[in-house]
This record gives sequence, C-alpha cells and structure tokens, in this order.
Amino acid sequence: MRELTVLWRGSVWCARTYLIIKRVAHVFDYEIGSKSAHRKTVQDDEFMAAAQQADLLVRNIDWLVTVDSGRRIIRDAAIVVKDGRFVAIGKDVAVAAAWMATATVDATGMVVTPGFVDNHLHSSFQLARGLADESNAQSFLFEHMYPYEVAMGEEDVRIAVTLAAIEMLRHGVTCYIEPGNYHPDTTVDAIMGAGMRAVLAVSCFDKGKSVTGLLPSGMIDTTQGCIEKTEALFEKYPGRHQRRLTVSASFRGMNNSSDELILALKQIALKHDAVLQTHACYSYFTHDASVSQYGKPEIERLESLGVLDGKMLLLHGGWLEPHEIEILRRRKPTIVCCPSSSLHNGYGNLKVGLHPELAALGVNVSLGCDHASSGTVDIVQEMRNVVGAYKEFRLNPRVMPPEQAVEMATINGARGAGLADRIGSIEPGKEADFVMFDAMAPEWQPLYNPVSNLVYSATGNTVKHVFVAGEQVVRDGHLTRVNEADVMREVAKAGARITSRLDMKKVMKLRWPVV
Repeated sequence: MRELTVLWRGSVWCARTYLIIKRVAHVFDYEIGSKSAHRKTVQDDEFMAAAQQADLLVRNIDWLVTVDSGRRIIRDAAIVVKDGRFVAIGKDVAVAAAWMATATVDATGMVVTPGFVDNHLHSSFQLARGLADESNAQSFLFEHMYPYEVAMGEEDVRIAVTLAAIEMLRHGVTCYIEPGNYHPDTTVDAIMGAGMRAVLAVSCFDKGKSVTGLLPSGMIDTTQGCIEKTEALFEKYPGRHQRRLTVSASFRGMNNSSDELILALKQIALKHDAVLQTHACYSYFTHDASVSQYGKPEIERLESLGVLDGKMLLLHGGWLEPHEIEILRRRKPTIVCCPSSSLHNGYGNLKVGLHPELAALGVNVSLGCDHASSGTVDIVQEMRNVVGAYKEFRLNPRVMPPEQAVEMATINGARGAGLADRIGSIEPGKEADFVMFDAMAPEWQPLYNPVSNLVYSATGNTVKHVFVAGEQVVRDGHLTRVNEADVMREVAKAGARITSRLDMKKVMKLRWPVV
C-alpha cells in the first residue's frame, strides 16, 4: 500500500486512476485480513467526496495569467468551472486530483487570460470601416458618422452589431460597453445572440445645435424624451439574459447635451446604481467648444454639475486643463483610452493625454476600441498601441509596461463597467469568462514572458477558444452561436443599402483610380 502511495505521488496520474488503485489496494488489504481495512475504506470515501464534480475542467495550461489580486502567473495550470463560475485555480496535478468534470479541455500550448472588457465601442459603426479616413474631429462627426448613423435602418444595425460581436469575441472580448445607438432592442438581440456580455445604453442628445455643428434631425430628442427612453431600458432589461446584460445611462456628446439632461440621467444612474457615460475631452475641437459654449472646459463643467464620481465613465479623456487633473484625482471616474481612434484621426489624445499619470494618481484607466471607422476592433492591438505611443511621446521606455496594458483591458475594464466583483480576473467565485490563446502561433514564439508577448507581438487573431460564464462561445477561432458565413453575406447587402443613402463623394474619397 505504501509503495502504491509513493508511486502515485511521484506521477501525474489523474484522480480517477488514483482512486482505482486505492480501491484495489483496499480490497487486497481486506482480503488478507488487514485490521485497517475499515479505516482505509472510510478514508477512500472521504477522498472521493473531495473529488468534486464540476461542469468544465481546463487542463495543461502552459501559462495562466490570472490578473488576480496577487497578479499570479501560473505555469502548468488548470481551472475548474461550475455553474458558470470559477471554483478552483492552481497547478494542474493538484486541481485534477481534486475535481472531475463533465467536459475537459486540453490547453497544452496555450496562454489563458481573463476575458477582455472593451469599455467603449460603437457597435453600430461596424459597417463604417473605411468611410471616415483622414477626417478631423468635426468632419468625422458631422460629415461622415452622423450621416452614416441616420442612413441606417434597424436591420442594418442588427447586421452591424452582429459583425461587431464576431470581431470582438474572436479577439477575446467577452464584455463591452455600448455608448448608445437608436435601436437598443436590436442591439441586445444581436449581442446576446452571440453569447457575450454588454453594458447597454440608448443614444441621448437634446441640443441639435451647438458651436460644434448641427445634428441631423433624426438624432435629436427632447430632454424628456431622452429621460423616458433611458428609464425604459432600466425597466425592461435588468435580470434578463442570464445576467450577461446590464444597463447604463449615456449622454453621447457634452456639447449637444443640456445641463438638465445630464443631471436627470445622473439621477437615473444613481437610482439604479448604474454607470453614467459620456464622450469627453477627445479633441481640442470639443474642448474649445465647451469653453466657448459653457465658459468652462468639459471636466470642470461636469464637476460644477456634481455628477463626477466612481460610477462615471469618461470616454477618451485626453484634452485636460491643469486643474481638471486634480478634479479627476479626487472624483476617481473611469477614463477610457481609445488609442487607435486617436491615432487614426489625429486627435492628440496620446500626444497631450495624461493617461499614465492619471493611473499613477489612482484614477481607473481602461481601454476601448471606439469603432471600426478607425480600422481595427482588436483590443490586443489596442494594448500595444497605447503602451507604444506613450513610450514614444514620453521618450521613456519605462512608461506603461505591458502588465499595465493587460490590467487596462481586464480588471480596469471590469471596474469601468461596474462589474469588477463578477469579471475581469480569473479567481474563485468570479464568473468564468476567459480566453485561450494559441501560443504555438509564430507571433507567440519563443515564449519567455506571456504578458510581454501578448502585448508586444500577438494579435487577437491568435485567439483559439473563448468562454463566457463557462459557455464556449468561440471554438477554434469561430463563434459557436452565430453562422459567420451567413452574416458576411448580409454585411455586403447592408453595406450596399447604407452607401446608396449616402453622398459617397463626400463620405469617401478614393485617391487611386478604380478600374
């Protein structure tokens, strides 16, 4: 019996093999009249009780990046999922000895991370890729994206959001924050149909004219209309869709939102303990417009209204006055850095922005892809963009190490969404959102430091499997709930409908001849 025990301890046999050996040994002891037969049987029963049953066991993980409170990276790891939550995390041999599961996934050659949380994506803009190149802030909004948004019908929004869900999930994003469009129910159907999480909002503007420009009439609502449709979302959706859907309040543009609207939406957010979000300080154009229109820059205006707190989500947050830095330090809202958006349109958020400094002051800084209009919707590439840009602009290679970028895309994003107690890291009790990267892809090799390779060399295209609440929603790089080929056919049709309603000579300028 001792020889069997020593043999097992020196091996990597699984729990079931161990139990079989123990059973045989116990029978043998009993048959030869061992006085300890009864005691051994009791010990065996206790062990079998300890080998608990779960829904999913992921074994042989080469590198597990947990982003837990200790920021542990576990080699040769395993994770266990039961009822949609992580219940065990640790070394593979120990975990596999203690748990049995209905399904087992082999993660040999893989890096596993928490599911990424994109804190800002206009999912309905997914069909606008290539329609707003080389545009400054005012042109981007008023000559390109607002006309595009007005040209969209409900079916177009459904196709755009579904396409966004495909791209997000295939790049490891398991939850995103929607700043609002005009078809929230259709957005919910598309996102929930793909199996991912979302923080929903409905688009709110109550001032059609500002110093920034004139909004299309189809985008303007009254203050009361904005309040009512926001309240309607909170009444309709909480508690539905297996807790994968939460609701926020949103006024999309500060210069096109009255003080009355901002204050009313803040009260709604407080009533429901929800996030309040807005675009702020994303270009000198909007910053200067706020000073001209309201006599104060954007953060100071929000502070004067008393709406800034830890449940506020400020999208972009690049152009700040010196005294606004202190306001943000005290109020601790989440600042969402969207590097590709700024790089694509030259907003200057990375050149003049203070995201590393704000993070050092204790402000929660997260990441967002913003929209397909700026090209990629890949949060893995956003991590590289943000750390590379700030190192360049600061002339300091120590600014924003890769670990900080991973935090921005995971636990910081979860905080921004108001979901840090549920997602954003891999630890017992949290909901089982995780991503499995194929670390045998050339972008990952050689692999000495998984965090470095994830941020500096990998892309979202190396994602192999994705799980949300323990459900596999991406298998071998493709969605399990969505027929991607059918969606791509619909994308072409929707794109043709939208462009037929736009003045394409204004929206898109081809510099090279098409023959």
